[in-house]
Amino acid sequence: MAKRLEACTPCHGAAGKGTDDPYFPRLAGKPAGYLYNQLLAFRSGRRKYPPMNYLLHFLPDTYLRQIAEHYASQSPPLPAPDPSDVSAAILAEGEKLALSGDAERGLPACVSCHGAFLTGQEPGIPGLLGLRASYISAQLGGWRYGTRTANAPDCMQVVAGNLSEDDVRALSAWLASRPAPANRDPEPEGTFELPLTCGSQVMEGHQ
Repeated sequence: MAKRLEACTPCHGAAGKGTDDPYFPRLAGKPAGYLYNQLLAFRSGRRKYPPMNYLLHFLPDTYLRQIAEHYASQSPPLPAPDPSDVSAAILAEGEKLALSGDAERGLPACVSCHGAFLTGQEPGIPGLLGLRASYISAQLGGWRYGTRTANAPDCMQVVAGNLSEDDVRALSAWLASRPAPANRDPEPEGTFELPLTCGSQVMEGHQ
């Protein structure tokens, strides 16, 4: 599988570690269920990016699952944190939203779903480390405007819909500035209860 997936390295890096291009995400170490759901979404066209839609169009479920499991098993080092071009005040606001949320606006803390160390939770919630601010911002924008969706109930669309542009900027900058924790593995399934019912925790085709 590693040999077959060498074709993916120009965009996603060796072993899925990512590249210098901020818009192609790191895949390594993310939960296999999350990666599998994204591959299905690209194959069906629900998640739209023509090169990925084309590459996956004729691949069967079993092969997509093998791809997901391969990248989930990889653990190359995380890149250095993204240098931030925002003020300390903006970073502080991002930290507040990520760690505490804003209950009055219906915003749970990022850590309440993605884990105390932002490494995700099995089977379908991804880690948020090793991503560039511009990529995080683009994905939050996709959730906000409905161009990116997940299995119902789509909790990320609900959460992102309550974010302002300033929130997105602050969160993206702060998340991209986080150093690697000692343990980068996703939390095991059921480690903590999610604040919202989230369809992302269901692998498509499985109940």
